Amino acid sequence: MTYTVPVLSIIFILLAMLSGIAIPILLFIYFKKKGCKAVPFWIGCAVMFIFAFLLEQIAHTVILGSGIGATIKGNILLYAVYGGFMAGLFEESGRFLAFKTVLKKYQENDRNALMYGAGHGGFEAFYLLGIGMINNLIYAILMNAGQTGVLTAGLSGSALTAVQSAFRTLSETSPFLFLLGILERFAAVAAQLSFSVLVWFAAKKGGRHTLLFPLAILMHLILDAGAVLLNHYISGAPLVTELVICAISALFALFAFKVYRRNSVPDLNHGESSAIPE
Repeated sequence: MTYTVPVLSIIFILLAMLSGIAIPILLFIYFKKKGCKAVPFWIGCAVMFIFAFLLEQIAHTVILGSGIGATIKGNILLYAVYGGFMAGLFEESGRFLAFKTVLKKYQENDRNALMYGAGHGGFEAFYLLGIGMINNLIYAILMNAGQTGVLTAGLSGSALTAVQSAFRTLSETSPFLFLLGILERFAAVAAQLSFSVLVWFAAKKGGRHTLLFPLAILMHLILDAGAVLLNHYISGAPLVTELVICAISALFALFAFKVYRRNSVPDLNHGESSAIPE
């Protein structure tokens, strides 16, 4: 069967791809101008890659491939909570470890927490939107040119079925869903900045502030599990799902803002307050 992709979908795929590339670049430029160091940004990128895209995926392979994995995948609530908890556990642990070790000497300027978050969330946006949409764009162009054979040549069985399913999904997806992907990334980046602030002060100040670390894991769980459950139960209203996620991210950002204001100190090396930039 021949599939085609609407021109509007291709335009929105291109916009999403460019957004995924632009988000980390613009965040880096903005926080660099605010006096942040570049190193926290690159450490944030590395932690996201190592802890979320490598270690967490290995854990999923082991757990979901086991006997208990079938039970988890068979119950949407368990699956949502499991996914959210694992994402929070790995990402926030990676953050905490980075702040306690390689970024310890950058703690005199609390703005570096935001630069780290820009790297952590920015890399995620680049990977999911930038690289992910490049793949969709290539598929769409080849589909409309009638050249899908380039992608299916030599494939058979489940591999061929998976590619053909991707063709069908891309052809049938509403163009506006690609724009919602951009909105989703903005909410996700806001959340990543918020979690970075909380874990930053947990690692830096210790004591009762250490509770901000498990709190960040819990908040991460709520956000990710909420997205899965909303997508499952109101799959016909993706805009509603994204607006709810944006609202949750905004609440988390407000809380992180208050934590930052309460705990940040002047950056003596730069002669200026390290308060969150306006």
